[in-house]
Amino acid sequence: MNSQKKRIGKASAEFITACQTLIGIENVRLNTADKSPFLTDWRKRYSGTALAVLCPQTSLEVAAIVDLCNKTRIAMVPQGGNTGLSGGATPNDSGEQVVISLKRLNKIREVNLPNQTITAEAGCILQSVQELAASHQRLFPLSLAAEGSCTIGGVLSTNAGGTAVLRYGSARELCLGLEVVTAEGQIWDGLRGLRKDNTGYDLRDLFIGAEGSLGLITAAVLKLQPAPAATVTALAAVPSVESALALLSLSQRYAGMLLTAFELISHSCLDYVSHYFPQLRYPFNQATPYAVLLELSDQESEDHARNIFNKLMEESITNGLINDALIAQSIAQTRQFWNLREHIPLAQVEEGPNIKHDVSLPASRIAEFVTKTDAQMQANFPGCRIINFGHLGDGNLHYNIACPAGTVPHEFMIHQDVASRIVHDRVIAMGGSISAEHGIGKSKIVEMGRYKTSVELQLMRAVKKALDPKGLMNPGKVLPEKTARPN
Repeated sequence: MNSQKKRIGKASAEFITACQTLIGIENVRLNTADKSPFLTDWRKRYSGTALAVLCPQTSLEVAAIVDLCNKTRIAMVPQGGNTGLSGGATPNDSGEQVVISLKRLNKIREVNLPNQTITAEAGCILQSVQELAASHQRLFPLSLAAEGSCTIGGVLSTNAGGTAVLRYGSARELCLGLEVVTAEGQIWDGLRGLRKDNTGYDLRDLFIGAEGSLGLITAAVLKLQPAPAATVTALAAVPSVESALALLSLSQRYAGMLLTAFELISHSCLDYVSHYFPQLRYPFNQATPYAVLLELSDQESEDHARNIFNKLMEESITNGLINDALIAQSIAQTRQFWNLREHIPLAQVEEGPNIKHDVSLPASRIAEFVTKTDAQMQANFPGCRIINFGHLGDGNLHYNIACPAGTVPHEFMIHQDVASRIVHDRVIAMGGSISAEHGIGKSKIVEMGRYKTSVELQLMRAVKKALDPKGLMNPGKVLPEKTARPN
């Protein structure tokens, strides 16, 4: 046994030395303090250990590291901004995996205005890409709460959604081409900024949403949009989810493609935010079961957008769809409305752990889902609080369950498996998905095995085997082990 440990230790030492030669001693993090920020996920639900944290700066360095890992059979966990919500960028507790941080790959390689594209490396911060686009009077429309710290490689690897999917689509729809380091350390240069490329299998779409389990995204060609001439934002109080859906339909009829965002926010969310962040006071004079945050982006003028909004609000009030409406009169008020939405997850952190779900459903089933699932939750966990919000315009709900008032949040978490089974069983029965935008990572591995059909799992395993035959790319994430499906 001692001789085996010595051999393992020698092999690890040789691997570390080789990595230091490839990317520099200072870019191979070995001591506990230096590794620690990379070993726990943003929610602090998953922690692991790692042989080393490797911080390459170029695609060639990434390829050299992957080639070395492939030859020495060392598993790799790619990581961007470490803002993921499913544990997909956290190593296991074996201490035998390496974390490959792509933060130093942070160059903009090209801004091509005639082609309406930006080519950005994987470590570029999303907000920096947005700001660069804005400096050229363009828009990169992917927008989410973590945009100040999440990276382009991360949002593509998880196929992030955000608030503007309704109009512009998810990360997948905003990407034209990729550069990827394969599991064998080769570089696939697919950085073609083409809207049409009908030449066989779409390799790009294999890697987007794969959470680094098939290869490492090192750069991407991203679509730009013309910057809107005006943006108008409103917050409407609605009596029910049914009313919110009717308002969505009416908004689409009035605004068409101008409708950029349509966010559903429950009373409990607004109450949480105003309690933990008093500067963001409850926006309405009276409590409302739900609020809807709407935004129009207009290429014509602010007057044109406001005229549409005013007509929409007038008809909505006449038809009883809304009880009150606030239209932002300044950039500051617009920011305040969005702060209400974006501080919901932060307020949940302040309140304590709760049982989270990121689901999608056909719009036609959302009201039924909320009504039936709320009732079932109260029957099983009397007094529990439903923290329900999300991107209603694209059918994505963050359906979260908090402990009854006056009880201990950590103790309530023992019900997580039962509560999640209730939610996910109903989602699947209604033709939905258990992961709308957060990915699978570690947190939904068991559910993948339960809800994916055997045909789907077989096809996914065939892709994994073909692209990562040694199983070294982010193992234990996305794809469940080949075992009998759980009950």
